[in-house]
Amino acid sequence: MAYHHLALAARDMAAVHHFYEEVMGFELVKVEVAPVQEGGWAKHFFYRMDGDDSRFIAFWELHDVPGTANLETNLCRAAGLPDYINHIAFAVSTADDLTRRKDRWLAAGRDVLEIDHGWCTSIYAEDPNGNTVEFCCTTGEVRDANAAAMLADPAPPLVTPPTPQFFVPADDQVEAPAAT
Repeated sequence: MAYHHLALAARDMAAVHHFYEEVMGFELVKVEVAPVQEGGWAKHFFYRMDGDDSRFIAFWELHDVPGTANLETNLCRAAGLPDYINHIAFAVSTADDLTRRKDRWLAAGRDVLEIDHGWCTSIYAEDPNGNTVEFCCTTGEVRDANAAAMLADPAPPLVTPPTPQFFVPADDQVEAPAAT
């Protein structure tokens, strides 16, 4: 069973819209506007991913809802975690598509982190809410015969993490000053 949509609160919906439509390449296809149970009202925005009418990411823009004046929209900060722990990962089917998405992020002025995990390759950027977003391409064997044993092991062996590659937009690259 696949998920239908993930819904998140947004503080700056104009920035979120620009990011998810222009930078990510998703399409705004539906907006619902209604009062909310706690008081106030909300707009609920649905973005279709890659033309698929069964998979969406959605955002809430809250208006006059009690207790939301200091709303934290970053999932990790709200939970007191490092920024990469809670993140949103979107699937891509080919390495070429992953490269196209990385190039699109860089062209939009986004820093990109790329990691080859051995069984998948991922690129990461940050959305306007401060959440880490990922495009991930499965590149190898997913099944691990030791998965159940790792679940039960209170002190599993640690492995060396993969080495990330960092990419910055061309406009952000600064040449070192000439030696005098």
